[in-house]
Amino acid sequence: MNDAALEFKDFSFRYRSQSEPTLRNINLRFERGEKVLILGPSGSGKSTLIHCINGLIPHAFKGEYTGTLTLLGKDIFSLGSFEISKKAGTVLQDTDGQFVGLSAAEDIAFALENDCTPPAEMYRRVREAAVSVGMEEYLAKAPQDLSGGQKQRVSIAGVLVDNVEILLFDEPLANLDPATGEEAVELIDSLHRGGGRTIIIVEHRLEDVLHRPVDRIVVIDGGRIAADQSPEALLSSGLLRKTGIREPLYLSALRYAGITVDPGMGPQSLDTLNLDYGPLRSWDRSLARGPETPVEDEEKAEGSGVEPAEDTRAKHGGSGKPAPDLLEVRDIRFRYSPKDEEALKGISFSVARGECIALVGKNGSGKSTMAKCICGFVRPDSGAMYFEGLDMAGLSIMQRAEKIGYVMQNPNQMISFPLIYDEVALGLRTRGAGEAEIRDRVYDVLRICGLYSFRNWPVSALSYGQKKRLTIASILIVDPSFIILDEPTAGQDLRHYREFMEFLLTLNRRRGIALLLITHDMHLMLEYSLRAVVLSGGNPVADAEPFEVLTDDGVIAQARLKRTSLYGLALRAGLPDPRSFVARYIGYERRHRESGASFGGGA
Repeated sequence: MNDAALEFKDFSFRYRSQSEPTLRNINLRFERGEKVLILGPSGSGKSTLIHCINGLIPHAFKGEYTGTLTLLGKDIFSLGSFEISKKAGTVLQDTDGQFVGLSAAEDIAFALENDCTPPAEMYRRVREAAVSVGMEEYLAKAPQDLSGGQKQRVSIAGVLVDNVEILLFDEPLANLDPATGEEAVELIDSLHRGGGRTIIIVEHRLEDVLHRPVDRIVVIDGGRIAADQSPEALLSSGLLRKTGIREPLYLSALRYAGITVDPGMGPQSLDTLNLDYGPLRSWDRSLARGPETPVEDEEKAEGSGVEPAEDTRAKHGGSGKPAPDLLEVRDIRFRYSPKDEEALKGISFSVARGECIALVGKNGSGKSTMAKCICGFVRPDSGAMYFEGLDMAGLSIMQRAEKIGYVMQNPNQMISFPLIYDEVALGLRTRGAGEAEIRDRVYDVLRICGLYSFRNWPVSALSYGQKKRLTIASILIVDPSFIILDEPTAGQDLRHYREFMEFLLTLNRRRGIALLLITHDMHLMLEYSLRAVVLSGGNPVADAEPFEVLTDDGVIAQARLKRTSLYGLALRAGLPDPRSFVARYIGYERRHRESGASFGGGA
């Protein structure tokens, strides 16, 4: 008898529209009650694997398969999608796309209503599912009134109400702030420990998922199983860096200090790291010097290694003096209606020419509202904003768009035309430019964005990352000096993440375009931004260098961020100045990145 929850045997799958298989000769077994993390670069076949398990293949996505796939001992391709949903439930990355009810209770009850469950039993089971995810007090709430984390909990409850044995999580952390993401990992862990369910998680954020233990990690690359190992074995193998997956920051720091990571030191999390393990007994001395930092350089670094914000502004200004502010925000206040609480409560900050800063804070902190105020989508109730020294109060959205670009998280929401050339040309055509000028400028912008060879292609032929570049090309065509990007790297693997960010920094350095990155990704903030403006509940909390933000427990707690594991490592090692260690590490990575050197997988 096959006692596995799921088992692939010599399994391959090819979509009907493709000439080559997406999955190749998969042999993979998930035992009942296991908790497994699936990793892999974009396009590796992770989503296809999940679609095979939850029945979207072959019921929604057609194709050909060879080999076998069994679900709880039955041939999955002999089952209908309804039968599969009773055994394996999926929680999607986009929780809004999973809601079907007008309240949390209705949404949880959806499957029971389809089964014609008697009302008394339905109420009982809905409440039990809500209690299991901590949402019993929110059953009457409409989905739009819930936070991102609460929406995810309702989605989980809607799956649990059917008593499924297998839970699939498709990038559960992608749209959550750091603290809410940590809570989501803890919730998934409690569901695993409390219910004996088989849990399968697909996620790019490895370090965050390993906040709680997993039994195995499966790496998929090129449609094949590249690894199926325990966390400690995989983290010690070097395979993550070879396949373009970000390894935990604390492990990168150990490698930079000349320490070889091996399974015996318990590398699967910062909490499991064994400080008494042989190679780690002298780590405090290695780490204190910083990654590959000669002793004589320490004296020059004066305890930092990261350029202060004012020095960076001077560099961008190119004159030895701080560059002038491009954007100045003064005491901005805004509420969506007289009945609502203020969404922005006196926000002030500035962005210099050619500066790259991050705007961070938990879901609902006011980040997107602030961006809407800058772009003119909403008008502040009080305060003032100045662009290039001029008051923006009288400027229309169109006038602001001449200088300020806004890039949404999902590029598909910004694209209007089927052809790449027409999409990029739109901004100039609406301004009445001649076709000869339009052609020259479109071609120039496509070259800058690495899309010139696709100039006559349909948009549908582009990858997700290429579509992101296309949206920026359509903004660059009007020559802005400031671009706001909402979650620019969400859902991208490490290689595409780095390619996209290096592309943005090229615009930042060569064209002097200032960047404002709205993000939940603390790696992104540390690695690429020079300053971080932190909001919480519409209030300004901090305006400082990223390493200062992520080593300040007060700011972290107030804004629901997450302490960087670099700081946790330095504290555990007993370093005399943990914050300086974090600063030196980030400075080292930036220097290596700018020089084009390879520097491992950490952020």
